[in-house]
Order: sequence, then structure tokens, then C-alpha cells
Amino acid sequence: MADDDTEMRDSAAIDEEHMMYGHGTITEEELNEKYPNRPHNRSKTLPFRDLFLTLFNPLNDNKKKPTGPVTARKKQGPHGPHTSPNEIRRSIIERFISRWRKEVGDDIYPAFRLIVPEKDRDRGMYGLKEITLGKLLVRMMKIDKNSEDGYNILHWKLPGVKHSSAMAGDFAGRCFEVISKRPMLTEPGDMTIAEVNELLDRLSVAQKEENQQPILEEFYERMNAEELMWLIRMILRQMKVGATEKTIFDIWHPDAENLFNISSSLRRVCWELYDTDVRLEGDDRGVSLMQCFQPQLAAFQMRSMEQMVAKMNQTEEDPFFWIEEKLDGERMQLHMIEDDSVPGGKRFEFWSRKAKDYTYLYGTCFEDDNAALTRHIKEAFSDGVRNIILDGEMITWDPEQDAIVGFGTLKTAALSEQKNPFSTGHRPLYKIFDCLYLNDVALTRYTLRKRREALTASVRNVHRRLEIHEYLEARQASEIEPILRQVVAEASEGLVLKNPRSEYRLSERNDDWIKVKPEYMTEFGEALDCVVIGGYYGSGRRGGNLSSFMCGLRVDETHVSQGANPQKCWSFFKVGGGFRANDYAELRHRTEGKWIDWDSKNPPREWIELGGQDRQYEKPDVWIKPEDSVVLSVKAASVGGTDQFRMGATLRFPRFKRLRTDKDWRSALSVSEFLALKSRAEDEKKDKQFKVDDAKKTRSRIKRKREVMIQGQEDDVKTPYGGPTTQVFEGLNFFVMTEALKPVKTTKADLELLVKANGGKIVASEKHASTILIADRNLVKVASLQKRGQSNIIRPSWLFDCVKQSELDVAQPSLLLPFEPHHLFYTIASEAGKYDGNVDEFGDSYTRDVTVGELLTLFNAMPMQLMDQYDSAEMLDQLNDHGHGLDAMPGCMFHGLTLHCEGVSHETRRLLEFAGGRIAEALDDTTLTHVVMSPNASSKDIRKIVASRERQPRLVTEAWVSDSWHEKTLLDEERYAPS
Repeated sequence: MADDDTEMRDSAAIDEEHMMYGHGTITEEELNEKYPNRPHNRSKTLPFRDLFLTLFNPLNDNKKKPTGPVTARKKQGPHGPHTSPNEIRRSIIERFISRWRKEVGDDIYPAFRLIVPEKDRDRGMYGLKEITLGKLLVRMMKIDKNSEDGYNILHWKLPGVKHSSAMAGDFAGRCFEVISKRPMLTEPGDMTIAEVNELLDRLSVAQKEENQQPILEEFYERMNAEELMWLIRMILRQMKVGATEKTIFDIWHPDAENLFNISSSLRRVCWELYDTDVRLEGDDRGVSLMQCFQPQLAAFQMRSMEQMVAKMNQTEEDPFFWIEEKLDGERMQLHMIEDDSVPGGKRFEFWSRKAKDYTYLYGTCFEDDNAALTRHIKEAFSDGVRNIILDGEMITWDPEQDAIVGFGTLKTAALSEQKNPFSTGHRPLYKIFDCLYLNDVALTRYTLRKRREALTASVRNVHRRLEIHEYLEARQASEIEPILRQVVAEASEGLVLKNPRSEYRLSERNDDWIKVKPEYMTEFGEALDCVVIGGYYGSGRRGGNLSSFMCGLRVDETHVSQGANPQKCWSFFKVGGGFRANDYAELRHRTEGKWIDWDSKNPPREWIELGGQDRQYEKPDVWIKPEDSVVLSVKAASVGGTDQFRMGATLRFPRFKRLRTDKDWRSALSVSEFLALKSRAEDEKKDKQFKVDDAKKTRSRIKRKREVMIQGQEDDVKTPYGGPTTQVFEGLNFFVMTEALKPVKTTKADLELLVKANGGKIVASEKHASTILIADRNLVKVASLQKRGQSNIIRPSWLFDCVKQSELDVAQPSLLLPFEPHHLFYTIASEAGKYDGNVDEFGDSYTRDVTVGELLTLFNAMPMQLMDQYDSAEMLDQLNDHGHGLDAMPGCMFHGLTLHCEGVSHETRRLLEFAGGRIAEALDDTTLTHVVMSPNASSKDIRKIVASRERQPRLVTEAWVSDSWHEKTLLDEERYAPS
């Protein structure tokens, strides 16, 4: 920096900068060398209190306000009469950034480290979780751990413990309650943002509790309760201030998010993009040596192989696509540069896809005695390779079996290799599939084929330590399936299809790479990742706890009005099967204190829409905001239409697969994404449609009646269904003589309004021959018309049914329903029996959707001989067909499954048969669904036998049977796949 610029800066600002950047792993001189044009602040940083007084609290207040166009229109105040919450959010952030630039300078990095602490890769982890922090605070404030306050901090997850307030489930909020009773300061302290950063740097280095406590005590002495609450959230990296890092980045600089995606460096975002007039161009938008980037990702499997191959953009000159085996490891990037200061002259850094630095584990140089990898790859690079960036997968290799070991063993294998580098135990193996940088040239703009040429010219295989990942060239979709079956037989994870003509696209998931897993070969892919929006309390052994959950789909911009809550969800399905006890425990832990009782009179429409609109079908006992919730991975047999959920569709046989702790509501499945999946699936099914004969239709109708009874929906209609205004009665005259008695009592005036609203005309008498007479009681006028015997008299229930069916039948919204016997209050002699054919033998309508109450009436009137026709096998099949959760009934848990037992105990076989499973004595049974194996059975041999089958059975260990029986639900088979 020039001398005159230095003179313009406060001495306090210079001292602050030395304090913040003058110690640690990177010296200030090194920072100046690496970032020669980095900005320097003119003045001291703002007080720490200003972060929450002018930024966090206003953002949180804005978050709590209802959103939507009505609210936006009515909004009054300093932000203007038409300001939306999103505009207010941006205004709050812009004001803070503008003030920082004006009063402090262009180096906002100190503030961003505290605003988005989860994005700060430069500061190490503190090693502090809630329980450890709680112990330190109790000790620091000299509170008895068994006192009310001590207990509440140490048991912060439990709601309502010892008169605790609504802060239950919020550790920082619970701490605020306790600290407020014994603060060192009642008003905000005088600590600056720079001082807080300096102390947090020391806290991250201290690690041990005895070294961390003095630092926390200094915070306690210089901050009030609210400041400490925000500090704790920063330490836990759980801010939730009502604005995403994307919003904050966009307001700071239009290229900020892009630079963070390719560098994972908050420091670089702040120091290279402080001038909004300077934009990223060319090489600045790409990878850099020794800077972590967000890698390209593979798109999800499409429905057919042909669709996937079509995305490969083959040409006559180059008709090939590549097929690679999908590896079960951890995505890893390797950076290497020449550095004479390290032994061997080459320096390495390793980062995972999540930007975690693994250099400490895999090695810094060839001579690193703690390296699990680099000391074994001295011969890996060709002569002349000065620097390089490689993209690949770090996997675990078993030298004795010469085979890949499951992903969960990777870190253990690496730590073992550090201690004993020449053992024959499990070891890390780096499989390389791309080269992105070579000798000062970024290769991301080159095609995959060119990058592969650079890779093979620059890297040599080191047997079972570092190897170039092989691929096969193919032309036709038919070439994929045999390779997929081969890798399945070898217990591999699947395949990746790649377009050799494609560039490398940082931080993108696109069709140039498409992954194919065997379990993806279902109607809607491997699984659906949906956000939990509601919960239902269980009974029996699950009494008092949530036992099943409503999941929803995010309402994205295509399906939501401008200004609506971006977290709004539509109800989609309920899931209660497949959970283990520890799954419930984990879910409770992550949502503790965040559930809200469902209020039917004031439902949370801003957040959740249920089926049936005001009828609130499938309403949960409690609900939860998506931002406070979790994402479940659920698999299902298929999707079926229904009016019980807002989506108009729901999953059949949904089963919990796993909790997606790596996802939040933003990355859960949206309405548009699901509709795209559904559209693809329906296109595939068009050629497989078939006709059902009349006899089968009749049986189906009787089945449907039974199913409703099994569901146990016994709610009667409590309000007349007026529906939207339609034209269903257009051109018709009505003479309404009495009120309606059923389905609910409705006045004569309201009936007339209903007719008018739906296109009909009300007349004052019955004189016109075409007038429809409406009555539900035998008053004088009604009796007089019956005596004449000239016209039928229709019950008001026919009006309600017509309007309702008009709304449901989009194809023919103005089609009148034919009269049914129960619609007629009086029938003239010449038309006696005329309308009996509009219902079946039990009175069920052929032309409209009956209500639950009507069906119950029909059931009660059905003759008893129907019970003589009951077929237990048919009933079980019916339950299976319609997804009523047989696996929740222990005696039917394995019904519909055909299982072959390989070396399992006699008790396991008996249990399978007792719970409805069919035992297949041979592996060649064409209906085989599962192979249950003892721990000593060889999965490799069995995989080879079943690999050629069109429908491959699931291989599970014997524990799957016993655990499913113990948990009283079928558990996900993938958890019990044999090694």
C-alpha cells in the first residue's frame, strides 16, 4: 500500500489489522503476497453489538412477519407502502454493507466471518458442541448443575424441563435465559468485531476445555446476555438470521456466490470482489492452484437408457459416450505444485467435495511421515509436471482380497496407514477420472477427451495407491445394461455415463455426466427427498411420541404467487414404516422444540396447504416450519392420484430410507421437480395400458367400498358444499319450496343463492313445465304438488352433488348429474324405477364421487351374505394394492415376499413363514424377491448367480429379519446389504 494511503488510515485500524491477521497459520506478509490488492480498512471495525442491533434482529423480525401479496399491499412504514419482506430483507443487508463501506472501509471479511460463520474455512473448528459449551458455561457462571438453570442448560433438548420457557430446543436461546439472570453487563459491551474475531481465533486453536474456559470468561465479562447468545450461535455455526448466504453474497457483489463456489474461500470473496465495478472474467472464474473448488456433479438417472444416451450429444464424427464404474468412496481433489522448501520438491493439498481439508490425512509432500498416501506415490507424475489439479474418488482398498471396501471405512483405513504405512491392512486408494489444471493452464474449457489425454500423459499408475480410473467407450444404449449387471454382480455402486465432448462445469449437476445405479431402476428413481411438515402421535408402544410424519413438496416459483412464503409446502404423503428406534431418536433430536400444535380454526396456510382446502384432509397433530425441519429419503412402489393430499397424488407403500442430514428444505424435492418425474414415468407407461372388463370394474367398486372402511374415515360432511361459481345450472328454472335437511341444514334463501351462483334461475311458482321442484320437507305446497302427480320433486342434496362434481370434473364442468333414487323426494307414477339404474345394487352411484358418510350408510345397509364371499387372500392383496401398510402388522410383515434362505437359522425361517413370507428352496425361483444370508454365506457367489436376472432380488443379512420383527416394521434393505 502506498504511504499516502497508509496515512489516511487510523492507527487503530492498522493495529486491528495486525491483531487479526498478524498471527496464525498464515502471516500478514504471506497474505500481502497472496492478495497484493486486498482492501484495507480506514477505521476500526464496528462494535459487535451493531451486528445484532442493525442486522440480525431486524432480519429476524422481518422473518417472523407474514408474507404474501395481501400483506405486501397493506405494508406501511419506513420501507414504503408496498414493500415486500424480501425487499425489506435486502434493504437491511444493503444498509449494513453501505454503512461498513462508509465508516470502516472495503474489507468486510471480519464481519462476514461472523455473519456466515459456517462458510469460513480459514478458521478451524472449535471442537465445541452444545453439551461441552453447556458444561463450560455452568462452570464459568458457578451454577449448580442440578439447579433449575443448570439442568436446563445441560438438558436443553428437553422441552418444558423444570419450568423452562419456549426456548426449549434452542441451545443459544436457553443460554440467553440463564445468562439474563446473572449477567456481568446489562447493556451491550464495547467489543469490536475485530476483537471478537481475534478471541475466536484463539478459541479455535485452544481446543482443550481448560484452555477454552478463560477465553469464554473474557467474552462473559465483556458482553451482555444477548451478545453472548449470538456469539454462541456463531461458535455452533447455527445462525438462522432470516437471510441466506446467497442473498448476502449477491448484495455484496454479483460474482460473489460464483467465486465462493469455485474457491470455497470466504476470504477470497471479500478481498477480490470488494469493488462491484470489477467483474470476474476469463481465468478468474475457474480453478486455481491450492484453492478448493466445488466440483462438477453427475445428474440423476433418467427413466430409460435411451433418454440418457440422447443427452450425450453424439455426432457422426464422434458417436461415442463413456461408461465408468461409480465408486463408493469420497470425492477428492488433489492439488500439487513444485515447492523447493519441502522434501521431495512437491507440495500437496487435498479437499473433499464439502471443502474439508484432508491434507493432514493424505500428506503434504513425498517425505511426509504422517501421510497415508503421498509418500507412496513418488513415481506417480511424469517428468516436467510442475503443477497439477486432479479430480477423483478416494476409496478404501483391501490388499488381501484385492477389492474395494465400503465407504464407511475410509478414514479408519487412512489413519491406520499413517501409523503403519507398510501393513497389509485396508488402505486409501485414489482413483483419478479428470485433470483440471496442468503446468499453469486451466483445462476446464477443454473437452473431457482432451483432459483425459492430458491426464494419461501426466500421471502414471502406482499400483493400488493412485490409479487412473478406467472407462469403456460405447455407442448404443443397449451396451449399458450388461455392464451394469456386471458391476452389480461385483457389489459395485453403479455406473456414470459421460459425454467425452463436454467441458468441465464447476459446481454444476448437468446431463454431461449421468449416474446410473441399479436401485434407480424404479418408477421415480432411487428415492424421493422430501421435507417433513407434520407429525402424528402414535399409540401403544409409540404412545405419546410422533410415530408417522407428513411430508410435503416445496412450492417453487412456478406454482406460487409473487411474495409468498418461499418455504410453503403442499402435503404429499404420510410415512411411518421403516423407522428404527434410533431413527426416531435422531429425528426428535433435530426437531426438538420446533413442533407447533395444529389449530384447525387457524391453520398455517402461509406454510402448508392440505388436501380438501378448508376440509383439511389428513391434517396432522402438529406441524413444523421447513426451515426447522428435516429431509427424509423415502422410497415407494409408485404414485397414485388422491384428493387427500394437496398434490393431488401420493406415494403408495412409502417407506423411510434414511434421514438426509446433508440436506435442508431448500434442496428437498419441489412441486415442479416431482411433476417432471411424474411426467416421465407416465410417458413410459402409456404403451402398457390395458382395458378392464365390466365384471372386474364391479369387483373393483366393491373393493373400493371396503377400503374406505379400512381407512377408518368416518367424518360426515358438516357444511354444505357450495364450491366455486360454475355454470352447471345454466338455462334451468328452479322453484325452491323448503330448506335442506341433509347433508346439513341449509335455509331456503341459501339454496336459492347456490342456484343463482351456479347459473340457474329462481322462479316464484311451478307453472312452467320445465321448472325443477326442490323440497326436503312435506309442507302444504309440497303435498299439494304430490297430489297433482304431474312433476317429480327433487331433494336439495342433488344441487350440492351437481356443484361438487362440476368442480371435480374438469373435462365436463357443466354436465348435470342424472337423478339417483335418494335424490327424489317424490316420483310420479310414470317414472317409478326409472332412475334405479344410475346406482349399483347397493345404491352406490355410477356417475359421481360419493362421500364417506354415504358409503358408511351403504355399508350398514348391505346384506350380511356379503360376508360369506369374504376371501382372506383377496383382502390381503387388496391391502397391498392400495398401500395400507401391511408391514406395520407383525403377522403380515413379510406378506408378498418370496425369500430364499442361505445358511440362516431354523428360527429365522419360521419367523419369515409366520409373518406371511414364502420360502423359496432354490435360487432359480422366478418370483424371488429377497435372499436372506447368514454371516458366513458368500454374497459374491450369490451375486454372480442372480446378476443376469431381469428382476434382481435384494440381498440382506439375517439381522434384517430379526430387526424388522423387533421394530415391528420392514426396514430398508440397504442397511443390511452383506459385504
